[in-house]
Amino acid sequence: MPMASPQTLLLCLLVLAVIEDQGRQAAIPGCHLHPFNVTVRSDRKGTCQGSHVAQACVGHCESSAFPSRYSVLVASGYRHNITSVSQCCTISTLRKVKVHLHCGGDRREELEIFTARACQCDMCRLSRY
Repeated sequence: MPMASPQTLLLCLLVLAVIEDQGRQAAIPGCHLHPFNVTVRSDRKGTCQGSHVAQACVGHCESSAFPSRYSVLVASGYRHNITSVSQCCTISTLRKVKVHLHCGGDRREELEIFTARACQCDMCRLSRY
């Protein structure tokens, strides 16, 4: 069986390295900006409306669960036997954007909405917006 040339072997190794690196990147937790289309109406009838591409935060972050330390067990009366640590993909900074609304004819209005500027993995919170 003939031996492969050094160039062929090097090319195969590079291809394998790229494929392996892409597999590792897919497993790394991440929280990233994700565009989505928003339709804004001035009222329930849709008298004036417009659309804009806004940004959301989408992805996954680290989480873990492990048996609680002895001091935690004692302090909780042996009821807190599992400790969980988790983070959620959240918006770290917002920005305002202007949406131009078309009201029919030549009439136009402008409305400001919020969109994500940056995302991060952070403590999970119950938020009311």
